Amino acid sequence: MSREISLNPESLKSKDKQKSMLYDRKITCPVCENSFNARAIKKSSYRITKRDSDFFIRYSIINPYFYDVWVCDNCGYAAIKNDFLHLNEHDADTIRNKISPKWHRKNYPEVYDIELAIQRYKLSLLNYYVIDAKASKKAINFLKIAWMYRLKNDNENEIRSLNQALDNFSTAYYNESLPICGMDRYTTIYLIGELMRRTGKEEESLRWFSQVVTSTAASSRIKNMARDQKDLVKDFLKNKSLPSEGQPKKILKENKAHGLFVKFHK
Repeated sequence: MSREISLNPESLKSKDKQKSMLYDRKITCPVCENSFNARAIKKSSYRITKRDSDFFIRYSIINPYFYDVWVCDNCGYAAIKNDFLHLNEHDADTIRNKISPKWHRKNYPEVYDIELAIQRYKLSLLNYYVIDAKASKKAINFLKIAWMYRLKNDNENEIRSLNQALDNFSTAYYNESLPICGMDRYTTIYLIGELMRRTGKEEESLRWFSQVVTSTAASSRIKNMARDQKDLVKDFLKNKSLPSEGQPKKILKENKAHGLFVKFHK
């Protein structure tokens, strides 16, 4: 019995629209000198709908984050596009020896989806670890993976990736020269505080936000963002410390009982 495959017309229409927003960039791989096409989005196609407090930008129709990693289909070298061509010979040799022998050539579709984006970010991250890249490069890679999981509403993997991003941004802050991933000192401090807030380290996040709020060197934009998040954390901690509905009478009763116990057992 033959099985009829039904294709969603709206899905096909969306893919066709996305195709019209894309073009190919000819890239020469610094590892194997293979020439390949990297998919890129026309700048006029970007449609921003929202900005999250950890700098994640939400887009409609087509998502630039899906195309942020370049992958050489011949040797397996992958990196976030801003890093791809900036590879020294020692690191290129490491990839030839440790990545390429295990690589199986892949053919990617014309339009990328979120699953493929995550796969490519993870491949980029693997390359960063193999060449022992700076913590800041691993940090931004982990952060973008977290954002992809956020789009999927996969909270567990998002938090796991945010924690990894936090660890690496913290390492970068104490060991690397500024700017870090294009961020100045106080933007970096703010982001570390925000990642702490998002991963349940509220008390610690307050100290980082306070550094920004009290600084005379931080921009007014980042100070306002830090102030907003600091207030958010304070409200959260205040509400967390309050007894939930139905508890006050019970607590009062227990306190009275404790008082009577003390009174008769002095």
